[in-house]
Amino acid sequence: MKPVEEKDFHGRVQSVDRAMMLLEVLGEDEEGNRLSDLASRTGLAPSTVHRLLTTLEQRQFIRFDPAGRLWHIGRQAFAVGSVFARQRNIAATALPFLRRLRDQSRETVNLGIADRGEMLVVSQIESREIARAAAHIGGRVPMAASAMGKAILATYADEDVTAILACHGLRRLTANTLTRRAGLVAELEAVRRNGHAVDDEECQLGLRCVGATVYDHQGEALCAISVSGLATRITGDRIAVLGSLVAEAVGRLTLGLGGILPGHIAAE
Repeated sequence: MKPVEEKDFHGRVQSVDRAMMLLEVLGEDEEGNRLSDLASRTGLAPSTVHRLLTTLEQRQFIRFDPAGRLWHIGRQAFAVGSVFARQRNIAATALPFLRRLRDQSRETVNLGIADRGEMLVVSQIESREIARAAAHIGGRVPMAASAMGKAILATYADEDVTAILACHGLRRLTANTLTRRAGLVAELEAVRRNGHAVDDEECQLGLRCVGATVYDHQGEALCAISVSGLATRITGDRIAVLGSLVAEAVGRLTLGLGGILPGHIAAE
């Protein structure tokens, strides 16, 4: 029987905490560190440091230079960190576009990226209305139950959508949530025709959203923008108007990020 991993009173897993500490120390010195130096700087036993370094090396978060017997940050650490930097750059570039859309729609505007079958909200400009959408930065919603997620799914090939559904399923959140593949496929076809997606109280009762996709330099989905608000304000006849505003915003942002617009999205 394997021993249970120790946790401290903060709930931290000891081995993970130590591994992160090693990464932080390695990140402070571009010249690299010897094992003995790392043990001294972290206060860990050399045998513990070596075990952690070996595991991190196998995951390519660090690399070992046998000539100088030095440990350095690896390419996987760069890959993970660059995602954060890219997200921050997208959010910063998008800010004026989100503000303009908020002012045009008078509703909350969200910017999200696809992550493991969900949409992660990375930026938001809140409505000035007293009653407004309850989503928040860092919040997650299933792709198939959100306007931003459906907008991005509509850009994927059928086999890719099938693979995502096989992995993550169609989880019911409200009575309106799509829980059958056929229903989602039909919805995605409508998104492709209209140029925008709608969350009709599928993620949260009383809340409607209208979203569309932002594209990268290869014409592939990069992120998505949505307008969200109370269903009493975002009525059926207003969805088309908001859809046009969102489509214009994603078109402008796509061009602002150096992206390529597919033929069904027009931008001034």
